[in-house]
Order: sequence, then C-alpha cells, then structure tokens
Amino acid sequence: MSIQVATQKKVSAQVTLSLLTQLSTLVGQAFAAHDLDPAFGKVVISQRRELGQFQCNGALAAAKQAGKNPRDIATVIVGELEKTGLFAELSLAGPGFINIRLQDDFLIGHLNELSADPGFGCQHGHQAQKIIVDYGGPNVAKAMHVGHLRATIIGESLRRLRVFLGDTVISDVHFGDWGLPMGLLIKEIELGQPDLVYFDVEYTGPYPDDGPVTVEELQILYPAASARSKEDPVFAESARAATFDLQNGRAGYRALWQHMRDISVGETKTDFDLLGAHFTDWKGEADTNDHMPLMLARLKEEGYSEISEGAVVVHVAEGTDKKKMPPLILQKSDGAVMYGTTDLATIEMRAHESDPDCILYVVDARQSLHFEQVFRAARKCNSIKPECQLEHIGFGTVNGKDGKPLKTRDGGVVRLRALIEDAIAEARKVITEAGISDRFAADELEDIATKVGISAIKYADLSNQRMSNYIFDLERFTKFEGRTGPYQMYAAVRIKSMLRKAADQGLTSGPLVATHDAERNLMLAIAALPEAVIAATEKNAPNILCEHVYALTQEFNAFYHDCHVLGEKDESIRASRLKLCEITLRQIELVLEILGIDVPERM
Repeated sequence: MSIQVATQKKVSAQVTLSLLTQLSTLVGQAFAAHDLDPAFGKVVISQRRELGQFQCNGALAAAKQAGKNPRDIATVIVGELEKTGLFAELSLAGPGFINIRLQDDFLIGHLNELSADPGFGCQHGHQAQKIIVDYGGPNVAKAMHVGHLRATIIGESLRRLRVFLGDTVISDVHFGDWGLPMGLLIKEIELGQPDLVYFDVEYTGPYPDDGPVTVEELQILYPAASARSKEDPVFAESARAATFDLQNGRAGYRALWQHMRDISVGETKTDFDLLGAHFTDWKGEADTNDHMPLMLARLKEEGYSEISEGAVVVHVAEGTDKKKMPPLILQKSDGAVMYGTTDLATIEMRAHESDPDCILYVVDARQSLHFEQVFRAARKCNSIKPECQLEHIGFGTVNGKDGKPLKTRDGGVVRLRALIEDAIAEARKVITEAGISDRFAADELEDIATKVGISAIKYADLSNQRMSNYIFDLERFTKFEGRTGPYQMYAAVRIKSMLRKAADQGLTSGPLVATHDAERNLMLAIAALPEAVIAATEKNAPNILCEHVYALTQEFNAFYHDCHVLGEKDESIRASRLKLCEITLRQIELVLEILGIDVPERM
C-alpha cells in the first residue's frame, strides 16, 4: 500500500485525532517506508514560523541508527511526503531538519472536522475513569484564608477538566471537623456559658435548634482556646478529654459540634460560590469515626500495624529509600488518633463506597511527606485496589511583594473573602477608569466587575506552574493586557460584539477559506487544543491550558488587526472570517470555562 492511500484512510477514518498526531503518523509512515522506526516521524510545532508551520527532527536520530548522513535521510523522507499532496511546502534546514507547511485544504478540512465536535476532538481516545478530587479543605470555626485559594482554584479546574473529558468525578471538600480543635472549642464555649444544656451530662435532649454561638464568635473562640491550651495544662487536658468524649458519642458534645459544623459549612459555601467551586460531597474527618476502630482492628489482626514506643504505627519505609521515611502513626500512646488515621480511613471508605480509579489530593506541597506515608500505608495495608492511582497535587505559596507568604499589614493571615472582595473592587476601579461603567446599569456593572475580579485571581493563580510560588499583585492581575484573565476575557467579549454587529447587519458565516497567513495561524492555534488538554490532564497542570488560551487570543488579535471581517468586501471571505470568529469564541469560552472563568456578554 502506498503512503498516499494509507494517508487518505487515516485522515478520513480518524479525523478527530489531533493535528500533531496525524502529522506524526504521516511522517512516521514515510520513515517506515524506508525501514526506519516510525517513531522518528514525530512532528512538533515550529519555533521559527518563517521556515514552516511544523518541523520534524527525526532524521538526525535515524541517521545515527542507520549509519547514514541525516540530510540524505531527510531528503528521502521529504520525497515520500511530497507524494501525499497534503503539503504546500517541504524544505530542509541545517543537518536534516524537515520544515513543513500544510496545504490549505488539509488544514481547513481538519478544522472543519474538529469544530464540528463540541469538545474539539479532545475526548477522542480518552478512557473514562471514576475520579475523586479532594480539595478545598476548610476547617470548622476557621475563616478560609489565602492558604485555601490555590487548593480551591486548582482543584476546581482539575474537576472541570475531568468532567469535560467525560470522567465520572466526585469532588469532596474534606472538611476539617474532628480531633483536638473540636475539644478546644467545646471547653472554651463552656468557660463562657457553663449553664448550656450541652454540658449537662444528665440532659438527654432534645437540644436547641439554634446554636449558642455565631460563626463570627467561633473565629474568635478558637484562637483564644488554642492560646489558652498552651498556657494552661489543666485546660489542655480537659480539651483532650472532651475530644475523646465527643468521638465516643457524648450526646451534648455531638449536638454542639453539629451546630458548629453547620454554620462553618454555610460560611465556607459563600467563599466557594464566589470562586465557582462545586462539590458533590461535603464529607469530613468526622465521617471516618465509626470506621476507624474497624480499620485499626483489621490492621492489627492482619499484622500490618504494630506497637512502637507505645504508639500504633504502620512502617512504610522501603529498601530503595534514599532518605529516612518515618512510620505512619495511627494512634498515640494515649489512644488519640492522628490525621494520618483519618486520611487512611477515608481512603478505605472511598474504595468501598465508590471504587475509584484515581484519587487526587490538591493540597499544599509542604504536605508531601504526609501523603507519601499515607499512600504507602494504603498500598501496604490493602486499603485500596492496586490499580487505583493515588496522587498528591502539590502547589506553592501565594506571596506578597516582599516575596514572603502573603500577610495583612499587621502580619495576620489574609482572609479569602477579603482577597476576593479586594479583587472585585480593583476590577470595578479599572472598569470605571476605562470609561466603561457609563454604558451599563448598576447591576450589570457589578456582574462585570465580579467576573473580571474573579478572572484576575483565577488566571493569575492557574497560569503559574503549580509547584512554583507567585507574587500576588492585584493591580497587574486586573489589567486588560498581557497574560491576565481580563485580557483573555476581553478577547471573547470583542468577538461577541463583532458577531452581534454582523447579525444586526444581516451578515452570516460560511465555509472556511484561507487567504491570509493570519487566518492560517489562527486555525493552527485552534487545532492545538487537544495536545494542550492531554498535557494538562497527564500533568494535572492547568497552566498548560492558560498558555493555550493566551496563544489563541494572541493569534486572534493578530488576525483582527490584519484581516477585515465586517468590512471585507468579498462575501465569501467575509463569511469565512465570521465562521472563524465563531469557532475561536467557542474555544476561548470552553477553555475559560474549564479554568473556572465566566465571560460576560458585554464589557
């Protein structure tokens, strides 16, 4: 079979394959036709646009393996590719680099097929999985702060990416609602209100429907209780005893705990709603309470746990370790359970209830040792099926302009709500200074300011490689230029405005044609989405999608500058450019939606 016939079958049968995959297959076939490994045919986007749209550097490696001159091999490969009729230009550079430029019909045909798919071909070949994404991580009685920002934004983006790909996704906030902090709060409340029925051992209920403290009061009580426990050993011991009684079902403590949890969940939902975070499960550490004794008994019976210096531990060190790996402590000598205990029990419960293929934990990178211990223990103790992937999605810190973790002016922790409100206020200021505010009613203006502010925060966070730290600079983040959320958003709004004007003028879109390099470059940028989605998924790296949408908006702006759309006199060219604008808008909005960014209709 000739390469041309094979090419036609490949293109017609699997048009939803990404453009780079198709080209690599075509060039690989050319190498195979000369008894060379088709893997040498890998095609990448050219770094020098003046030489070609794509390039293949495989001739150098192939020459080394075959003992031939790389340029001679490249010349032969180019000869094979010319037979297909799919390339407008094939040239050689240097010792054997192959530069590639596509025929317009091939590029347009691919884009037509890709744009006919609502997912732009990104779901093609993806094997659907059941994924649990654990992110957010708020705590009872503690206001969400800047430390929760990245966990929420990154976790939500990964959740949306997996839903887009067709996975079954369970998103769990994993509330911090158990352990000693609860005992501290109970005893602190008792100090101030000792006559409450929750503290009467003889009282059996019913308990009040409304709790004795507000969420604002809880956020004052917890720091006070924590400080008191460090100064007063008697108070600290009473808090540990209260924790034990709570976990063993004391009715009054359970009722008080439920009040505290409910109002804390309500408070955090406000922050999560502002950030567009969606959770299917609002479970927490407390949900493992009944399972932990069963788990501890099983691990003891099956020989996975042992006593070490009075504590119950699971040894997780391996012979290949290059540094010391401490055991996972499940129970201290006083009987208290640890975070590792609840995390391991959570894995077991998730395995039993959901049978996931993968669990992603979106948590600060500084918790890497903890998760390594827990994951090893889960494997060793058969808490999860061997093929289930457990991965810690770590991330760096949000820093102030001094390069240190972001703090308030008085050195306190920055509340997440305040951060969001500051971003919206800065967006409102930028919109007003730009003279945009006069065109909108107050409610629409506030909606635009909210979307711009949230987009500024999200894009700034997600555009960074997640393991890196970054400087929080609202003035820079809210600019309508450069690598910012508002810049990407504005490109989409500009296209919407253009399409509305076209509709008002009775202009319609039509078949794609290519008459200008700016059109071709925009088509190629659109066609690059499947690779970006694959890489972002494999690496759990939303910054790759940020890079894609930025490149796409850059190409659109170049196209908008170089090519008339509404003012184009040629009807077929105008219709084609309107079609290209429609496709571009769909893709920008799709990627921004995955990133959690909502685009207003007007701006």
